[in-house]
Amino acid sequence: MRELRIHGRGGQGSVTAAELIAVAAFESGVYAQAFPAFGVERRGAPVQAFVRFSDKKIRLRSQVYEPDYVIVQDSTLIKDVNVFQGLKDGGIAIINTERAPDGGLPEGVKVLTIDATSIALEVLGVPITNTTLMGAFAAATGEIELGALENALRHRFAGSMADKNVLAARRAYEQTGGVL
Repeated sequence: MRELRIHGRGGQGSVTAAELIAVAAFESGVYAQAFPAFGVERRGAPVQAFVRFSDKKIRLRSQVYEPDYVIVQDSTLIKDVNVFQGLKDGGIAIINTERAPDGGLPEGVKVLTIDATSIALEVLGVPITNTTLMGAFAAATGEIELGALENALRHRFAGSMADKNVLAARRAYEQTGGVL
């Protein structure tokens, strides 16, 4: 079983990202489970969402404490929350930032940065980075296929909004090294 923890702020779409990644994983042929962890937080407060991937049925129902992957939607969280806590050796962290983080990164972890905010602003017109980071996740990990992600996005969004979200995911996928 492989696990993903998504760190974001309320209103950034972390829970939606987890759900759509799980849908894309299931469409890609594996079992998947997505769920959030938050209480009474409001827009802007730190939130977490989780996804599990497995070739077998998933019966575990706890939070993810030792993820294989971490997505950080807002790099300012790195100062406030230990977003790398429990990240497995050899794991991958994808951080939305326009510049490389300055120190504090765990050893033995591959850190990828992408300016998802700029992509989202350019393509979507708003700084909501969840679908952009899903594209980066697909390219960086291979856990979900880009086509399956696009199908999940088209199922969730309608018309031009679906087209824009697919384009944002594709741009991030290409920038992260994915081959179309």
